[in-house]
Amino acid sequence: MQKIAVLDYGMGNLHSAVSALQQVAPDEEIALASTPAQAQGADRLLVPGVGAIRDCMAGFVETGFEPLLRDAIDAGLPILGVCVGMQIMMRRSEENDGVDCLDIFPQPVKFFGDDLRETEAVGACGSRLKVPHMGWNRVEQTREHPLWAGIENGSRFYFVHSYYVPADDNDQVAGRTDYGVPLAAAVARENIFATQFHPEKSADAGLQLLKNFVGWSGRA
Repeated sequence: MQKIAVLDYGMGNLHSAVSALQQVAPDEEIALASTPAQAQGADRLLVPGVGAIRDCMAGFVETGFEPLLRDAIDAGLPILGVCVGMQIMMRRSEENDGVDCLDIFPQPVKFFGDDLRETEAVGACGSRLKVPHMGWNRVEQTREHPLWAGIENGSRFYFVHSYYVPADDNDQVAGRTDYGVPLAAAVARENIFATQFHPEKSADAGLQLLKNFVGWSGRA
């Protein structure tokens, strides 16, 4: 039996993530960890998150999860970030007048803007888009990765966010979608895979991604 720690740093209801992991990995220990001690001995980490980036960063640092995460990266443990759990791994966010993040990935986190418009990739070009972005989007898999196994390219995943990571042309962007601007739906490097979408709310494709995470060695 392996231990999968879901890091609880006070940002949002985590029970849907725990429940989804229990569904795809009924024989594993799913630990909701609110302290580093409760996450000790974990074989893999899930870093979720919802809410404002300043509060998320403060909660993550104050609970002592930053050194835990960095040690897990150095040790090669498989790590999955979800939504704001992905954004806190970036260099800096425009939210809350600018907040420094963990700088694990070099990309910034940007605001969609108050006048976001559809592009041809989304639908009727020029129509105004709502912010936050809430709903299902097709995700293009831009590089091969074990967490995409068994998931058809172009599958739909569920998004809820007002800020995004630009889909720059680099090998760390593992998936992309478009909501007025091209954005990174997933990023990956070494033993980290992180998604802007919520796999636990993304039906069969999301459950398959979580199942892949449970079986992932941490190597791309």
